[in-house]
Amino acid sequence: MCQHRPQCPPPESPNREAARVVAPHPEQGWSLLCNGVLLFDDTGELLPDGQAIDPAQRRAQVAAA
Repeated sequence: MCQHRPQCPPPESPNREAARVVAPHPEQGWSLLCNGVLLFDDTGELLPDGQAIDPAQRRAQVAAA
């Protein structure tokens, strides 16, 4: 999916939210990242494979890193 250099982190990467925003929708509370991840304003995520990462999980992952 990512066509630029350096490439964005893949959706399974712990730092996947560092990918470039390709479709911002702040009025709706979400953005589509270059790696296919939907990032929500509450820090929740929806991965391209359909896996949902709730905000509490995401905060725990960031704190552990």
